[in-house]
Amino acid sequence: MLQVKNVSLSILDKHILHNLTFSIDQGKFVGIIGPNGSGKSTMLKIIYRHLKQTSGLVTLDEKDLGHFAQKKLAQELAVVTQETPVLFDFTVGEMVMMGRTPYKKWLANDNEDDFAIVEDSMRLANVQHLKNRPFSLLSGGEKKRVMLARALAQQANILILDEPTNHLDIEHQYQLMDLVKRLPITIVAALHDLNLAAGYCDELLVMKDGELYLEGTPEQVLTEETLKEVFHMQAGISRNPFTKKLHLFYHTER
Repeated sequence: MLQVKNVSLSILDKHILHNLTFSIDQGKFVGIIGPNGSGKSTMLKIIYRHLKQTSGLVTLDEKDLGHFAQKKLAQELAVVTQETPVLFDFTVGEMVMMGRTPYKKWLANDNEDDFAIVEDSMRLANVQHLKNRPFSLLSGGEKKRVMLARALAQQANILILDEPTNHLDIEHQYQLMDLVKRLPITIVAALHDLNLAAGYCDELLVMKDGELYLEGTPEQVLTEETLKEVFHMQAGISRNPFTKKLHLFYHTER
């Protein structure tokens, strides 16, 4: 179980996150939703230790994540961020192979298992045809799928995704979400598309102004009241005729 306990973050005199407390059970697909500036990405950065909280604790199975060695943390958490700057011109295959780094000793060679895992990860993310292409020459959507393949190659127990469908066309958005949904691991994803959140997530955390506003299933969370109060949108709520999941129809307040 991943637990966030009374986590707050302040930078100078500005309060960014306020006393966040929640838990994520193993194997759940949990979506984090909220308007821009609500703290979604900041909270994820604290979980994967890109930022240090001002107070509070993040634990995995009751162990403080702050005490994990970097390699051990990378075996537990794989991350796909919104943007991934790359300083050197690696190929796609080389980028995905980096996902195997947490399992290697210094200067150890790649072995047959590594190559097999990398090939399977590229196949799952539908980037195997890009294997020999320079990463820097890819489109934004292709880069996103390569970074997902690298995360899959880590074989971590928890996958953290920060706006995973950014830069993806509609086909690849749903392909990625289908793939992630099938993984037998814990998924934590910040999502801006509420219909994707409704269609794929087991549970939702709603952020507003750096606080946890509401949590529950999509049916419990995605109500007309919440959409009006948090997103300032009027919405009709129906069911997708194909998936039977919630589907939202928006119009602005006038």
